[in-house]
Amino acid sequence: MSSGSPEARILAGLDDEQRAVATTLTGPLCVLAGAGTGKTRAITHRMAYGVATGVYKPQQVLAVTFTARAAAEMRTRLRDLGSGGVQARTFHAAALKQLQYFWPHTVGGAMPGLLDHKAQIIAEAARRLRLSTDRAAIRDVAAEIEWAKVSMLTPDSYVKAAGDREPPAGFDLTAISRIFQSYEDVKVDRNIIDFEDVLLIMVGILQEDERVAAMVRDQYRHFVVDEYQDVSPLQQRLLDLWLGPRDELCVVGDSSQTIYSFTGATPRHLLDFTKRFPNADVVKLVRDYRSTPQVVGLANRILAARTAEGERNRTAPAWPTPLELVAQRPAGPEPTFTECADDEAEAAHVASSIKALIEQGVQASEIAVLFRTNGQSQAYEQALASAGVGYQLRGGERFFARREVRDAVLQLRAASRSVGNEPVPQLVRDILASLGYTPEAPAGGGATRERWESLAALVSLAEELQVTRTRDPDSIFTMQDFVAELEERAAAQHAPRVQGVTLASLHSAKGLEWDAVFLVGLSEGLMPISFADTPEAVDEERRLLYVGITRAREHLALSWSTARTPGGRANRKPSRFLDGLRPRTERDAGRTAGPARQTRRKVTGPAKCRSCGALLTTGAERKVGRCGDCPVTYEEATFDALREWRRATAAEAGIPAFVVFTDATLVAIAEDRPPSLNRLATLPGVGPSKLERYGEAVLKVLSESTEA
Repeated sequence: MSSGSPEARILAGLDDEQRAVATTLTGPLCVLAGAGTGKTRAITHRMAYGVATGVYKPQQVLAVTFTARAAAEMRTRLRDLGSGGVQARTFHAAALKQLQYFWPHTVGGAMPGLLDHKAQIIAEAARRLRLSTDRAAIRDVAAEIEWAKVSMLTPDSYVKAAGDREPPAGFDLTAISRIFQSYEDVKVDRNIIDFEDVLLIMVGILQEDERVAAMVRDQYRHFVVDEYQDVSPLQQRLLDLWLGPRDELCVVGDSSQTIYSFTGATPRHLLDFTKRFPNADVVKLVRDYRSTPQVVGLANRILAARTAEGERNRTAPAWPTPLELVAQRPAGPEPTFTECADDEAEAAHVASSIKALIEQGVQASEIAVLFRTNGQSQAYEQALASAGVGYQLRGGERFFARREVRDAVLQLRAASRSVGNEPVPQLVRDILASLGYTPEAPAGGGATRERWESLAALVSLAEELQVTRTRDPDSIFTMQDFVAELEERAAAQHAPRVQGVTLASLHSAKGLEWDAVFLVGLSEGLMPISFADTPEAVDEERRLLYVGITRAREHLALSWSTARTPGGRANRKPSRFLDGLRPRTERDAGRTAGPARQTRRKVTGPAKCRSCGALLTTGAERKVGRCGDCPVTYEEATFDALREWRRATAAEAGIPAFVVFTDATLVAIAEDRPPSLNRLATLPGVGPSKLERYGEAVLKVLSESTEA
C-alpha cells in the first residue's frame, strides 16, 4: 500500500487501536469505546477502508445508530471519505424503508399511516375506558407503552412482565394493560401504526417470510451498530433477523454510558457479545482525545467510586469494570465545585461565569449548561438573558423550521440553478445578505440577533464543507452540493451549530461536546433524581453524571444550591456522587478533599429577629434578620454606600444590580456590618462565589463608611 493511495489516506492519523478497528474487516468485532476516544472516527474509517480495499460493496453495508443526527453525521463522514454509498440510518428509519418496500408484496394494499406522537391516541384510549388523564399522565403512559413494546410485550403479557415496575401516573398495572389494549384498538380503527409497530411488523415479516429474509440478507452483508449499549430487545431481534446465520457484525459501545434503560435499552447484549460470538475480536478504545487530563481524571474517579461502592454494598448491581480513560490533551484548568445559597444565586453565578469565559475568547456555541430535568432551564434562561448572553434551548424550536432558515434554503436552492463554480461560502454570504446576514454580529440581542445567528450558522457550514469536500485536488464543491446537504440535514434534523450557549438536559446532551460545560443542580433529589429508589436506578444516575462530565473538553464547573428560593431553608445536600471529589466543607470535615477550592456550608437554626428576638416566619424577614415591624438598625450612609458600590459593580460587569446582591442582602450587610469574610459568609444571600468575587470590596465599603 503506497503512502498516497486512498487506503493509506484513510488509515492516516488513526492511533493503533483505531487502526485495529479500521483494518478488522471480517467476522464479529466488538469495540469497547470510552467517551471521547474517537469511536465514530474508527468505525467510519473501517467502513471506508473496507470499500476502498474492495472487501465491501458500499451498497451492502448497513450502519445503524439511535438518532437521526448521529446517522446524518456518520453519512457526512463516510461521504468525506469517499464512501457515500454506505447506508447509515437509525433502526427505525432502516426498518421503515424496508417495510415500505415489502408491504405491497407481503401484506398488500396501502400501508397504514405513521403516528408521530402518541398523546392524542392515548388520550382517546383512556376516554374509551372512562379513565381521567392529564398531560403529564398521558406522557408517562406513553413512555410505559413504548417500554412494553420494545420489550416485545403485548397488553396480555405486560402485567406479569412488569411486576417489579412502578406503574406510572398513579395507575395500577391492570389499568395500564387496559389502556395499552385500548390504544392498540384506536390505532386499528384509524388505520395507523406507531414507530414501535414498524419494528414489530418488520420482525414478523422477516420471521414468517423466508423469501423476504433472503432478499434483505442478500442486500446487506455487513452490519455496524453504534451505541450498542442502548439496544432494546426488539431492536436486537430485528438485528438478528437481518444478520441471519452470519457473523459479519461490528458493534460499538460503552456500558458506562447506558442511560436509557427507562426506554428498554440494555447493555446486556454488549456485555454478552463474546459469549454469543466466542471468536469475536475485541478492541478497547481508551485514549481520550476530547477532554483535558483534569476532566478525564474526574470522570474516571466518578466511575471508580461506583465500583468501590458496589464492593461495599452487596445489593448494588454488578457492573463490569469500567474503561479507564487516558487523556491525550494538554493539561487544563481544574474542575470547579461551587455551592450557592439558592437556585437564583446558582443561575446568576453560572451566567456570570459564562460571560467571563466569553470575554476570555470562548465561543458561546462552545458552552453548555446541563441539568437533570427540563424544568430547571427557566432559571438559566432568565439569568443568561439578564446578563446579555444569547442561548439556545436544545429540544426547542427545530433549526430548519425557523422562518429565516426556510427563506434562506429557498433562496439558495433558486440560486443553485444559475450560479457557476464560484467558491460556495462567498456565494452563500452574498445570497444571505439580502436576508440580513452581515460579517459582524448585530449589537444587542432579541429576534434580530437570533435571526443573524441562524444565517451565520449556514455560512459557517458552507465554509466547513468547502474544506472537507475539496481535500482531494480533483474534487469540487458546488452550490448544488450545498443545497443537497441542507436538504438531507433538514430531513434528519442535523442542524449546524448556532452561536449561543446551549441549555440542555443531561440525556439530550449524549453524543455532544463543548469547550466548557456547567453541570448544575447537583444536589440530592436532582442528582440522583428523587425517584431513583433502587441500586440499579441510582447507578444509572451516576452514569448520567459521568456522561455530563465527559461532554467537557477543557472547562468544567459543577454547582449546587442549599435552598430552592432566596431566604429559604438551607436543607439541600450536595449529590452523594460528589463525596470524596468535591472540596471539604464544615459539614463533612475529615472526608477526602477534591482538587478544587474549598467551599463553605452554612449551618442554620430557627431564625430570630436581631431587634426583638421573635422567631422570623417569612423568607424576606429571615434574609434581613428582623421582623417587618421592627425599625431598621443600619445607618443610611452605610446602606447608600453599599448601593452605590453595587450599582457601579453591576454596570462594569454589564449585569443587573440584583445579580450582584439583592436589596435584602444589602440590608442584612448594612445592619450586621460584618468585620471579616468569615462573618460576611454567614449572611443570607452571600454564597461562596459571591464571597470570593465581592467579599473584599464589601468590607472595604463598610470600612470607608465607618471612617467617614
